[in-house]
Amino acid sequence: MAKPPRLAAVVLLLLLVAAASWLQAADAASGFCSSKCGVRCGRAGARARGACMRTCGLCCEECNCVPTGARGGVNECPCYRNMLTAGPKKRPKCP
Repeated sequence: MAKPPRLAAVVLLLLLVAAASWLQAADAASGFCSSKCGVRCGRAGARARGACMRTCGLCCEECNCVPTGARGGVNECPCYRNMLTAGPKKRPKCP
């Protein structure tokens, strides 16, 4: 009778280990994006910097890359370059 609680404890432990490793991978990705977007949005004015960081972060999470430098270089990351805003006027979404 003692085996079922042990089995449940082992399964729970394995699930916790799996969840912890997944969270570490997610944290690493967001750290990558925040550092790259910090460079990308570094020249933006104080008001625009928040919006730039937010949209750059979304684009980075989707594309897993951010072009180098504060401007241009979008050909380094085609996914980033090709993301467009919604609505009738399609404009580049990513800064």
